[in-house]
Amino acid sequence: MSSNDVKLVRFGIMGCAGIARKVSRAITLSPNATLYAISSRSFEKAQQFAIKNGLPNSVKLYGSYNELLDDDHVDVVYMPLPTSLHVKWATLAAERKKHVLLEKPTALCVADLDVILEACEANGVQFMDGSMWYHHPRTGKMKELLDDSKLFGQVKNINSSSSFIAPEGFFENDIRVKPDLDALGALGDAGWYCLGAILWAMNQKLPTTVTALPAIERNAAGVIMSCSASFHWEEDGTIATFYCSFYAHETMDLATSCSNGTMHFHDFIIPFQEQSARFSYTSDAKFADLHVGWNMKPQEVELASPLPQEAMMIQEFARLVENIRSGVGKPDSKWPQTSRATQLVLDAVRTSIELGFQPVRIFDQMEYGWTNLNVDGAVAGT
Repeated sequence: MSSNDVKLVRFGIMGCAGIARKVSRAITLSPNATLYAISSRSFEKAQQFAIKNGLPNSVKLYGSYNELLDDDHVDVVYMPLPTSLHVKWATLAAERKKHVLLEKPTALCVADLDVILEACEANGVQFMDGSMWYHHPRTGKMKELLDDSKLFGQVKNINSSSSFIAPEGFFENDIRVKPDLDALGALGDAGWYCLGAILWAMNQKLPTTVTALPAIERNAAGVIMSCSASFHWEEDGTIATFYCSFYAHETMDLATSCSNGTMHFHDFIIPFQEQSARFSYTSDAKFADLHVGWNMKPQEVELASPLPQEAMMIQEFARLVENIRSGVGKPDSKWPQTSRATQLVLDAVRTSIELGFQPVRIFDQMEYGWTNLNVDGAVAGT
């Protein structure tokens, strides 16, 4: 099939948040997608978004979210809405047979996410969250190497951090500091990436125990501004830690230590450069004689990206949608399962915080559709 024969998947954006600017660009860059419509709570806001981002006049503008859902030409709805609105609008979109690309965090708790995922499954539509870094070629190459048991062995320790110094006005105006809009704060925003990265390194295997650490900071409304936690996989003997904050300098680090190698990169969420990204690793490294050095330097690997990682996310999502639309495939369960695992661990961190930093044991019976968070033998939440 030539590029002229590609049937474009039509995206509608529900909400004009800052991240929607980046994703609208990604949609225009993706070879199998087109930006079809923008909706906001008022026509004027949608119009301002279109003008500010130089969108063509062909993009339809709607002054309400329902108008977007009523448009039969919209194939996909991308939702950069406050987390508190996700259940309502993502469920409605799925019921209108719209595929759902949902910004992270996906929901305030796993029970809410399950409502969304059940609606998507019942209506045969694809679900994916907006974690763009999964779609970079670097991520795939790193996973290929990390899964090589001869090269790296078993994962033993993972450390991740995501933080930034909030810009002026952030703590007064941003939805991520308001309990009625995004009550998860830094945990749901920056922390979502850390939790996803840790589970990515563990092939989505849930930890046995999650323990939040006491070094936590909240704003006056009680929303988490900074927190950290540790994780333990009893069967594997693996441990992990993460740190997320709105108060610390920019970090996007992920370090994985295995029984026979290590892997590091410092820009896993947003690469330092759009066109390519690097990581380093060592395998079977030893100290030199007299411990005056090492027998090798870390190997540096650089991967070019044919498109920005957010455009590659759009391209992959559009490919899945077209396969469903043409009858070639069904919704890919990998993406909802990845989101649900991340949400489960996030819930466990939050539960541990609420219980005074007690360890929380996770038992996830995904095939039965229910989850228990167990603290010292007692059910702490479902």
